Amino acid sequence: MRIRPSRRGSRPRTKDRPDFSDAVTGRVVAVDRGRWRTVIDAGTDAERSVTAVRARALGRSPIVPGDVVGMTGDTSGRTDTLARIVRIDERSSFLRRSADDDDSTERPLVANATQMVIVTALADPEPRGGMIDRCLVAAYVAGIRPLLCLTKSDLKDPSDFLTTYAPLGVEYVVTHREADGSIAGLDELRQRLGGETSVLIGHSGVGKSTLINALVPGTDRATGHVNDVTGRGRHTSSSALALQLPGGGWVIDTPGVRSFGLGHVTPEELLGAFADLAALEENCPRGCTHAEDAPDCAMDALVEQGAAGPAGPARLASFRRLDDALRKNNPWDL
Repeated sequence: MRIRPSRRGSRPRTKDRPDFSDAVTGRVVAVDRGRWRTVIDAGTDAERSVTAVRARALGRSPIVPGDVVGMTGDTSGRTDTLARIVRIDERSSFLRRSADDDDSTERPLVANATQMVIVTALADPEPRGGMIDRCLVAAYVAGIRPLLCLTKSDLKDPSDFLTTYAPLGVEYVVTHREADGSIAGLDELRQRLGGETSVLIGHSGVGKSTLINALVPGTDRATGHVNDVTGRGRHTSSSALALQLPGGGWVIDTPGVRSFGLGHVTPEELLGAFADLAALEENCPRGCTHAEDAPDCAMDALVEQGAAGPAGPARLASFRRLDDALRKNNPWDL
């Protein structure tokens, strides 16, 4: 009987897998059509940009700007060379969104961010509270500290707008462009970004790219204008880009968004983001929604007694506001 040789050869398969102990560590700064641009040895004389592909062993695991990865192959950074991403290091945070509230498909945005800078214009275009509430939900669930950046304060005083968010205790900075082209408030923003990995989120036309160009000279992110009819901006940043800040830290610019779905977030995850309030849940009846009109909810009395600390009342108001936005479960035209 004739035995047909195996096309895979006669060498037996091994159960040993490479440990990639020699993998070089870098940070993902951009993604473009199946290629990942990374930076190795950032901030040193050996800093270099390396383009890489995904190793088959990683499957469909998302790799996004901000990820710290291990690479093998050609990591020299020479033109027309490719490395291979073989490892994704453990993330300290992972920011996601969905297209709409009724779509549970996750869209990963950035990894390892420590701060979310929610950029909103005070006028032209008018601020939309729904977008801010949703960004806050996503930030709290991901464990990222939020910061409001209010632009175009030369067109409208921020006082009225800030009264809406005062109970939430969210920190903020206010900026506007001066007649000479400089940006007032930029120094304070730069100070808050120093040493952090900050992701900038906001509508098109609110001034994100203008801020990026001022914070990181030479970046030349495209800037656009707001449509006089729709009041919406044109998408000028088409992909997320991580940039090193002079003096330390990273800033990740994201494409302008018109919707920030929360279909991937559960009410339980939201409550878990408010650890001081979650500790009080055991005093509530089973199935309690903790809404303001929820029967027999124990949180109001406990918070009033100081069980959640001096910031308890503001924290409870903040939770209920965000929880209400989440539970509506309808696409929100932002």
